[in-house]
Amino acid sequence: MISRDGTPIVYERAGSGPAVILVGGGLDDGSENAPLVPELAEDFTIVNYSRRGRGKSGDTSPYALEREFEDLAALIAAVGGSAHLFGASSGGALALEAAAAGLPIGRIAVYDVPYSIGDDAVQTWQDYLTRLRAALGDGRREEALSLFMRLAGSSDDDIAAASASPMWPPLLDLAPTLAYDAVCLGDGPPPVTRLATITQPTLVATGAGLASHMAGLRVDFFGQAADVITSHVPGAERLVIDVYEHVVDPKVLAPVLTRFFLA
Repeated sequence: MISRDGTPIVYERAGSGPAVILVGGGLDDGSENAPLVPELAEDFTIVNYSRRGRGKSGDTSPYALEREFEDLAALIAAVGGSAHLFGASSGGALALEAAAAGLPIGRIAVYDVPYSIGDDAVQTWQDYLTRLRAALGDGRREEALSLFMRLAGSSDDDIAAASASPMWPPLLDLAPTLAYDAVCLGDGPPPVTRLATITQPTLVATGAGLASHMAGLRVDFFGQAADVITSHVPGAERLVIDVYEHVVDPKVLAPVLTRFFLA
């Protein structure tokens, strides 16, 4: 599929029924959501795509959040003109921004959107942005990945183990897109004025606790952000899933999404 600015966007389509587009988060080329596809395809037409700059999708400079809206608009058009969205992590922020921008979206479900709540968290985010831009501007991808992992609560041991693993080279390929996710999350706090304009039914979910590799985060990091989102999106539903993972087992997550999207 070719987006409005000429960028090719690669996607997988499966199943039949109402359309649901899966929106991945940071350092994800669509792989994290791929296990959800067969779980949801019995009830829905599922589209799992590689966001621009990831996997086999193209990339066109300069980046702008509006280009990601155009990618989603093209995917929505490809499945008939309307679709539900599920956004994980920073992909949840993108889904919410797309709805606020007026795309023809049905229902929106998000999980663990990493907005920053409180002065200390916002300052940490601002410091990360400054250092990330410098690292990527100089082509220091390993440093950019390490900065992101520390921001997400990983320890030095976690980072050392990751950098020695086979997963590290593919992550280096994705490192420039960390800047794109940073744009999706803006200044750090939830964009409450735009959230208040969302009219679609919205499910705001988190786990019951942090994943082990995120132990450096405040325990209620995702929960606080979810509470603020819920309080500003009119009629939003707040849900805590009894898991301790940032990437939820699809057999646990799929029934939650099915219930919500078929309501």
